[in-house]
Amino acid sequence: MAFMPVKFNLQKRVKLAQGLWMIYWLSVIVGILLFGLGIFFKIELRKRSEMMDNNESHLVPNLLILVGSLACGLNAFGGKVCHDSLDPIKYAKWKPMLKPFLLLCCGFNALLLLTALLCFLMQFAVYLTLAEGLKNSIKFYKDTDTPGRCFMKRTLDMTQIEFRCCGSNNFRDWFEVQWISNRYLDMSNDLVKDRVLSNVEGKYLMDSVPFSCCNPGSPRPCIQHHLTNNSAHYDYDHRIEELNIWTRGCREALFYYFSSIMNSIGVLIIGTIILESVDMAGLKYLTTALETMEDPENPECESDGWLLEKGVKETMGELFNKMKTLGKTNQVVEGEDAPEG
Repeated sequence: MAFMPVKFNLQKRVKLAQGLWMIYWLSVIVGILLFGLGIFFKIELRKRSEMMDNNESHLVPNLLILVGSLACGLNAFGGKVCHDSLDPIKYAKWKPMLKPFLLLCCGFNALLLLTALLCFLMQFAVYLTLAEGLKNSIKFYKDTDTPGRCFMKRTLDMTQIEFRCCGSNNFRDWFEVQWISNRYLDMSNDLVKDRVLSNVEGKYLMDSVPFSCCNPGSPRPCIQHHLTNNSAHYDYDHRIEELNIWTRGCREALFYYFSSIMNSIGVLIIGTIILESVDMAGLKYLTTALETMEDPENPECESDGWLLEKGVKETMGELFNKMKTLGKTNQVVEGEDAPEG
């Protein structure tokens, strides 16, 4: 017995074909959206590449571009089939292609599912890449004269301003590195010399942050130097007062930004899988309804449509037996080849 059978007359077949045509073209629009999101995500990764030590993975955006392109092509084809389905002459040329097309759609849904899973699973890799990349970015902030790092200062400053963050984990990350180049240090100054000599690695460390850490919304002029020295500023206590610099780390800010993009894309892809499944089910009903017409020359006659020709259990059993037979055939072929070897 067929799985989920439905009786169709001419009116129902026409409505199904029209409805499917609209859904297929809606799916084409979704495909364009996925393609566009893939391009956007790829550009965003490129823009933040230095913050990720140039080790970011482009697997997800590349897959998005691929599935977006495939969605446009497959759904445009499906829409054309639905448009021509009620004309027997036009439908005849599409009929031999429909079974391979439905199998291709099943494979496409599997690819969509893989892409959605990667959108959620790859976020951990992004987090780790950001952690390493930002750590190195802060370390190389001062190297404005070093080839390959000339724009690191500008990139990191713009990132901190745009994302309202400071340092990798927090603003204290700047206390652990020398972020002012020796070129701009007056080594004849005793204070500077003492600070350098007092450090085991000979670095000029201080409890200060770059200007890009300053919060412009603070009513007090930015305190970016001697942040932990209460006596250096009037009416100031860094332990209880809300600092007028950004306290959130850039790793958290950037990870939230990228994870929001990836979560949104993942949800959209899940929605696309549901839409594609509706397309496949509708097309299966339409094709079976057209094939089972009692009198093909009489468009007014009734017909039956279904999702599976047999029940789910019988269909799965047949599929399993085919796979089993195929496996045995391969074993026989291998056995015949062995003696010849």
